[in-house]
Amino acid sequence: MKKLLGVLLITALFTACKKNDAEPVSASGQVKANWSSSAQYASWQNGGYTVYNNIWGSGAGSQSIWANSYSNWGIWANHPNTGGIKSYPNSTRYVGVALGSLNSCTSSFNVTMPSSGAWEAAYDIWDSNNLYETMLWMNYTGNTDGSGNVKPISYNWSAAGNPVPVYTNLSIGGHTWNVFRGNNGSNDVFSFLRTSKTNSATVDVKAIQNWIKGQGWFGNITLGNVQFGFEITSSYGTNGAGLDFTTNSYSVSYN
Repeated sequence: MKKLLGVLLITALFTACKKNDAEPVSASGQVKANWSSSAQYASWQNGGYTVYNNIWGSGAGSQSIWANSYSNWGIWANHPNTGGIKSYPNSTRYVGVALGSLNSCTSSFNVTMPSSGAWEAAYDIWDSNNLYETMLWMNYTGNTDGSGNVKPISYNWSAAGNPVPVYTNLSIGGHTWNVFRGNNGSNDVFSFLRTSKTNSATVDVKAIQNWIKGQGWFGNITLGNVQFGFEITSSYGTNGAGLDFTTNSYSVSYN
């Protein structure tokens, strides 16, 4: 009987350890999710979406991603206070419909953001050939010491080193934006910076894409990936503890 109890105890402990090993833990120590990874380009498919860790920039630190679903996911990131984008963890849904045939496309999100670091909570919207990139900056910040400040890609810059918008206070897609236009060497980039920052909203994606088409900046493209995530330049945190970024909900609807 003692031997049997010992075997059962060892089995239970082993099972508990295996279970805990499989469960991601945030910087705050809270168990979060069904899936997690610290791999640079880890991805997880769920409900027609793909969740990506996507640590792509030079000089990156450490970053772990967790997900309960495509809609509820987040990361813990500890990237140094240096310039340059380190990562863009995101959740992606592919549309694959030409603008002229798209009846509607909307997206909603709700996030919890850290109070420090240099980052954007942003949509990254692509055509199917990845020639045109539309970024919607919903919330964004930079470090108070001036390091790692995030700025949109732009053809035009002021003498003070700031990007110059091609449109200001443009109301489209349910929001008001300052709009920047540029190229990153691989594709054209249209950056819409919300004039008042928010952590929760619904966006009319089709209306924004149709407005860009109306400017003659692209034609009847096929809408490809609609991504939402966190473009991070730095996330060092207090005493190097790193920062948590959480997507409470996210969805893309189209027909």
